[in-house]
This record gives sequence, structure tokens and C-alpha cells, in this order.
Amino acid sequence: MNQTLDICKALADEARLRALIALRDGELCLCQIVELLRLAPSTVSKHLSLLQRAGLVRMRKVGRWHYYRLPGPEAPDIVQEVLDWLMRHTEREQIVVSDAARLCCIRETDPAQLTNCYRATRA
Repeated sequence: MNQTLDICKALADEARLRALIALRDGELCLCQIVELLRLAPSTVSKHLSLLQRAGLVRMRKVGRWHYYRLPGPEAPDIVQEVLDWLMRHTEREQIVVSDAARLCCIRETDPAQLTNCYRATRA
């Protein structure tokens, strides 16, 4: 029951849903997700932490970079079923289509450049 509650809580926010859906085409660095959502890095980290707790994303760290991806076939059935359902039922949502278009440019940008951009904005 705890995993079900964690999943429901994780899905109860538009920013978390957008981050999750953005990962459907592969791994993203935290800074790329920050750029997509246009939220503070600490806010995005908190959102991703909740998704990770629910088992909906996996994280790996390389130096100072945090990379997130959807879980693979090792994920529990409930996680796979939720992700399949979510991807099917949101693919035509306007925000999802818009995010996919923006992600093409974001994926082509060096993560260090993205990090410098949001650091400069905060200064």
C-alpha cells in the first residue's frame, strides 16, 4: 500500500508529471529538467526526489551532475503499468507537445551552459 500511496502523491503535481513525461525519450540531466520546467533547481530536485521515492525515476550521479531516467524492466509491475498509462493518456496534451518541442533544443545544449544560465539569473 505504501508504494501505491507514494505513486499517487508523486503524480499529483503538474511539474512532476511534466518531468516524468520528459524522460520518456531518455535520460536528462537535472539542469535540462530545470530549463524545461523553468523552476528553481531546488524545487526541481524536490520534485524528482518524490518521483524517485515512488520508484518512477532512477538517478545516477556523475561528478556534480545528476541524471534521471525512467526505470527499466526491473521496475515493479505497478510502476510499469502507471508509466504506460500515463504516457498513453498524456501524449496529446498541449503542454506535453510543447515540452517535447522545447526538449529538442534543450537536449542539444551543453549542460554546463544551462547551469551557468540559471546561476547567472540568480546572481
